Amino acid sequence: MNPTDPSVAWEHPPTRRAWSKQLVVTALALLGWIALWVALLAILVVFLSPGYTILFVPFLLYSFYRAFLQLFVLPAVFRMRRVLREYPWRLYSDAPYGLADRPDVVGRQNGWFEFPNPARPEELLPMVFPRHWGVGWWNRRMSPRAKPELKAQIAVVWLAGDPRFIGVIAAPASDESTPRRFRFLSQQAGSDGGRRSVADWGATAEDIERGRRAGVRSGRP
Repeated sequence: MNPTDPSVAWEHPPTRRAWSKQLVVTALALLGWIALWVALLAILVVFLSPGYTILFVPFLLYSFYRAFLQLFVLPAVFRMRRVLREYPWRLYSDAPYGLADRPDVVGRQNGWFEFPNPARPEELLPMVFPRHWGVGWWNRRMSPRAKPELKAQIAVVWLAGDPRFIGVIAAPASDESTPRRFRFLSQQAGSDGGRRSVADWGATAEDIERGRRAGVRSGRP
């Protein structure tokens, strides 16, 4: 089944399976980090003397941090489903990307891709990873010093969304028919120190309403 055939990405069975897998992995990671923190604390309190506290503090802090981080990752997985239920997949070969901060983008950015404006395909719009967590896999392949075999893994990327608003990016699996590594991309281009009006990019009232159904809000997705 061609991933671009369904009217929305969620109707593509491999997409639903891949999303479910990402949800399970995220939930297990949350439970795992919580369990590790509890286990370390129990070992320190029950089995060891106070003198070992200094040795355990770094591990306790790190496991707590990772568990705390997963509390934000888990809701993001469900928000990605909203996008997948609203937009179809589009496949892009050799989409421009980079890691350097762009002066035309406001707010945090942790790497960017450029995609065509649906209203004016000749115009490329930057979309950025708005969060640092979970994008290490992408950043390693986007690095100018990345090996060719790594860069080849993102030579084709899948995008469900509208570059004027919001998107979910994915890389194809080895079979090229299944997406993986879902991550949010947000539109944060600015003009004169603020956000550009989406009307400047040809967005209609219908486009805006569709973006809202996908989860677009006043802040970053």
